[in-house]
Amino acid sequence: MASAQWVDSAACRNTDPDELFAESAQQNRAKAVCSGCLVRTECLAEALDDRIEFGVWGGMTERERRALLRRRPNVTSWRTLLQQAHQAFKQSHAD
Repeated sequence: MASAQWVDSAACRNTDPDELFAESAQQNRAKAVCSGCLVRTECLAEALDDRIEFGVWGGMTERERRALLRRRPNVTSWRTLLQQAHQAFKQSHAD
């Protein structure tokens, strides 16, 4: 597992874990916690790279992550890909 220093900055760090591992419509509440999280990208990358099967990570449910992994089977490092995308986004909005 990669360094998880980002966990200390996660918006969910004080959230009841049962809320993050909810089912069906309750997952929307967990995703809402992620919406303003400063380390959402790092969280999602860890879930994708480590193939975490359960819970909401980085604003995505397990079903959404599985679908993404199926669509992009050749990605070897989600962490690298998401960091690059995040940097490109920040640069394009630096005006």
